[in-house]
Amino acid sequence: MSWQDKLRCVEPYVAGEQPKIVDMIKLNTNENPYGPSDKVKEVLANIDIEKLRLYPSSDANTLRKVLADYYNLDEKQVFLGNGSDEVLALTFLTFFNGEDPVLFPDITYSFYPVYCNLYQINYQLVRLNDDFSINVTDFNQPNSGIIFPNPNAPTGLLVDLDFIETVLKNNPDSIVVIDEAYIDFGGKSCVPLINKYDNLVVIQTYSKSRSLAGIRLGVALGSEEAISHLYDVKNSFNSYPIDYIAQQVCLASILDDQDTKNKCQKIINTREKVKKELKDLGFIVPDSYANFVFVRHPDVDGEELFLALRKAGIIVRHWNQERIDQYLRISIGSDEQMERLIAFLKEYLNK
Repeated sequence: MSWQDKLRCVEPYVAGEQPKIVDMIKLNTNENPYGPSDKVKEVLANIDIEKLRLYPSSDANTLRKVLADYYNLDEKQVFLGNGSDEVLALTFLTFFNGEDPVLFPDITYSFYPVYCNLYQINYQLVRLNDDFSINVTDFNQPNSGIIFPNPNAPTGLLVDLDFIETVLKNNPDSIVVIDEAYIDFGGKSCVPLINKYDNLVVIQTYSKSRSLAGIRLGVALGSEEAISHLYDVKNSFNSYPIDYIAQQVCLASILDDQDTKNKCQKIINTREKVKKELKDLGFIVPDSYANFVFVRHPDVDGEELFLALRKAGIIVRHWNQERIDQYLRISIGSDEQMERLIAFLKEYLNK
């Protein structure tokens, strides 16, 4: 038997392309078109370079305390990871270990099945309705855990807090994970439910609303017991995930929350305008509450439109996946970027 026969073979997650195209309009990875807070710039300009020779604080105490205050939780209810993807990976590894399947939507963040396959976790897809909505009763079946984004990705659709509470009440013996990567763009966070339900874990990222995708910080929020188990798993292979610079940058960002709110509102305003313009062009546009729209045109093939946009230097996201292969996910960029997008679509559709 060769060494190749002993490998763990998995099909990895495919991230959004980071193309090197001149004068590109990049609308494929839901990055924030507006830069970080000016307070972040001040921190970077005054970094104590001598501290880079030292290991960072392993538990990021200062940042955790500030985040605990921000979320109205105790410090022991806050977990930090190197981007929400690492937090999600540790979440799957920590909480989803039963014999019954983990439940998540069939159209959702495509990293979820990758984690399950990597960790050899049994899972079952919950089929969304034709309009991409989800039935709360579909989670009323034996499971070892439940996870879904709110708003969902890539659809952008939102469920309310009553929906989440119903799932929690119906599954008291399972961890229910709500992935709130896009919650700042129009939804209502379920973080206030954490102290009411000890089986709730909420995950957020600083990549989207806070314009810090290049820093990598994700958080998990939950009961003290749940978070302690996350740290046990994390510390079993990496004691120093949040570097010194990231801790300082994220601290500055959270202390300048109004800047984030202002930029999120700009994106929301642009999104609503773009939704109307796309509908006027004949697109089918589910009601997104994220910083992207998920659309298809009944008269144009999805891949054809994706390639035409790319040829014009406008990069969006397309999946060759059953049920959504006719859809494009378009990140909300600046007003100027979206005007160029709409202008191209008008011209292309009128050919």
